[in-house]
Amino acid sequence: MNNIELPWLTAIIFLPLVAALAIPLIPDKEGRTLRWYGLGVAIADFALMIYTFWYKYDFHSSTFQLVENYPWVPQLSLHWAVGVDGLSMPLLLLTGLINTLAIFAAWKVTTKPRLFYGLMLVMYSAQLGVFLAQDILLFFLMWEIELVPVYLLISIWGGQNRRYAATKFILYTAAASIFILIAGFAMAFSGDTVTFDMATLGMKQYPKALELLVYAGFLIAFGVKLPIFPLHTWLPDAHGEASAPGSMILAGVLLKMGGYALIRINVEMLPNAHVYFAPVLAILGVVNIVYGACCAFAQTNLKRRLAYSSIAHMGFVLIGIASYTELGISGAVLQMVSHGLIAASLFFLSGVTYERTHTLMMDKMGGMAKVMPKTFALFTVGSMASLALPGMSGFVGELMVFLGIATSDVYSSSFKVVVILLSAVGVILTPIYLLSMLRQVFYGNQSEELHLDAVISDVKPRELFITACLLLPIIGIGFYPKLATQTYDVKAVELATHARQVLPVVAHQQPSSLYSRIFTAPTLANAQVESLLNISE
Repeated sequence: MNNIELPWLTAIIFLPLVAALAIPLIPDKEGRTLRWYGLGVAIADFALMIYTFWYKYDFHSSTFQLVENYPWVPQLSLHWAVGVDGLSMPLLLLTGLINTLAIFAAWKVTTKPRLFYGLMLVMYSAQLGVFLAQDILLFFLMWEIELVPVYLLISIWGGQNRRYAATKFILYTAAASIFILIAGFAMAFSGDTVTFDMATLGMKQYPKALELLVYAGFLIAFGVKLPIFPLHTWLPDAHGEASAPGSMILAGVLLKMGGYALIRINVEMLPNAHVYFAPVLAILGVVNIVYGACCAFAQTNLKRRLAYSSIAHMGFVLIGIASYTELGISGAVLQMVSHGLIAASLFFLSGVTYERTHTLMMDKMGGMAKVMPKTFALFTVGSMASLALPGMSGFVGELMVFLGIATSDVYSSSFKVVVILLSAVGVILTPIYLLSMLRQVFYGNQSEELHLDAVISDVKPRELFITACLLLPIIGIGFYPKLATQTYDVKAVELATHARQVLPVVAHQQPSSLYSRIFTAPTLANAQVESLLNISE
C-alpha cells in the first residue's frame, strides 16, 4: 500500500454518503436549505477530487495510485480496496462534474426534497465507488447500491409513465448484475487461492472454457448498462420518463460505467477470452451505431431521440475497445468522456424546453427560436458537438476510434473496411436526425397550443451557467484534445500492449476458421510466433 497522508479516495467516496445521512437532521420545510446543502456537498467532493489528483496523482504512471486496502469482512475475504489510475481518473472527474451540475439543475424540486437530495448524494457516492473499487465484491456492491436511487428518482420524480420505465430499468439492470456476482465468484474460486482482489484475479490462469463463460457473463452485465443491442430497450423508456437531472446522470455517468467495466475487467483481466470476443464487440459496435441512428430518426419524442443517439454513440466505444490499438482504446475513453458532457448538456436543455412547453413531442413544438434564441443557440452547439463537428470533442473521439480500427494489424483488411463503412453510415445519419430535431423544435410555424409569446421565457442565468460548464470543456477538448488524453495516455498504451501480448499465443494454440477470416494474427510466420511466445514467457 502506498504511503499517503490521508485516505483520500475513501474520503472522496464517503463524503456524499455521510452528508446524505445527515439530511434528516437539517431543519427545512420548503427545500431551500436542502438544495444549497446538496449543492455544497457535491462541490466540496468535486473540489476534493481536483485537489487530490492535482497534488497526489502522477500522470506519467500507469499503475494504481493512492491505493488503500483494509480488511472489511475477513471471513468473506472482502477488503475495502480502492485505487485510481489513468482509466478511472478522467471518469471520476466526469462523475463529479455531472453530478454537481445535476444537483444544481434540480433547483426547482419541491416534492420530497429530503428524499431527492439524499438519493442524489447516495447515488453519487456509489458511482465513485464503482470507478475506484479494486475488489470485485466491493465493485459489485457499489454497482448494486447505485441502482436503487436511480429507480426511485425515476419512479417518483419522472413523467407520466415513470413507474413502467423505472420497473423496466430495475429489472434489466438488477438481472444483469447477477452475472457480475456469478462471474466474480467463478474467478475468485478458480485455482488454489480464493481472492476477490482484482489485481490478483487478473494474474490468475483460467481454463479456456471458464474464461470464455466468465467473459460472456460480464459482457451481458455491462452490455445492459452501456447499453449494447439488444440489451438496450430500457434506456429510451428511462430517458423518456426521467427528470432532466436524472437523464443527465443516466447519459453522463451510468452508461460510462458499462464502458469502463468492459475495459477494466473484460480487457484487462480476461485478455485471452477478449481475443475471441473482440470481433464480436466490433460487430456489436457497428450494430449499435447504425441501429441507434435509424431508431433516433424515427422518434417524435425529443428525449427518446436523444436516448437512441446515445446508443449509437456508445457503439464507437465498443469498436475502440475491440481495436487492439493504443489509438483505438484512447479514442474509446475519450468518446466516453465526450459523450458524457454532450449528452448531459442536451438532456438538460431538453428539460429546459420541457419546463416551458410541458411537452416532449417535437410535432407539437415549432417556432421556438423566436422566443428562446439563447436556448436555440445552446441546443445548436450541443447538437453540433453530438454530430462530431470539427472543433468539438465528439469529432476527436470518433476520429481516434476510426483511425484506431483502421490502423489495427489484428484484423483483415476486408473486416476493417466493412466495420468502417457501416460505422460511417451511422455518422452520416447523425446530422440528419439532429438537424431535423432542431428544425422541428425551433423552426417552422408556432404551435397554437403552446401560446409561446405569452408564457415562454428564454434560458435563465442558472441554466446558462450549467450549460456553459458542459459546453466549454466540449469545445476545449475539441481544439486541444490533450486536455483529456494526457490523463490516460500512459494507461492506454499499457492496456493495448497487455491485450496484444496474448494474441500470438492464442493464435498459435487455438487456430480457428473464424480467425483466418477476421484476424491477421494466426497467419503470422511460425518463427515470429515462436519469438513472441518466448518473449511472453
